[in-house]
Amino acid sequence: MRTHHRLAGALFLATVLGLSGCEERHESPSAANPIIGTWIVKDPGAPFPDHMYVFNADGTLQQANPDAGDPRASDSDGKGVWVARDGSIKGKWVEIIADRATHKFTGRAEISFDLKVAGDGFKGSDWASSFDVDGVRTDGPSAPTPLEGQRVTLP
Repeated sequence: MRTHHRLAGALFLATVLGLSGCEERHESPSAANPIIGTWIVKDPGAPFPDHMYVFNADGTLQQANPDAGDPRASDSDGKGVWVARDGSIKGKWVEIIADRATHKFTGRAEISFDLKVAGDGFKGSDWASSFDVDGVRTDGPSAPTPLEGQRVTLP
């Protein structure tokens, strides 16, 4: 019984230490990469202007927004890449698009961006291009639109 309690205590401690390490690693900005973390993003040029971005330390990112911006197409989730270059964060994310009525793949959108981080905020611009099911560009790149983000932080 005593061994069971020691093992449970050790697992609990390892979990707590592991989680606190993850929290620090994912939510605190890095001096080398201040974009790392979770952001609430305003994109007035998008069909639904409110987004969530997560910038990972490995140069990947996830984007999500409510699936309510376009009544005909489903396009609420994107994945992409970013780099810190020349004092800015440059990158691109891609979303797969499906027709809501037929549930068929209709193409993809690629959203490129250029941002400058200042503390717990960023400002920049993005522009979009659209591609059909064969990968042929059907629209864009669009004119740049403003993009603004606010870091999600703990109280």
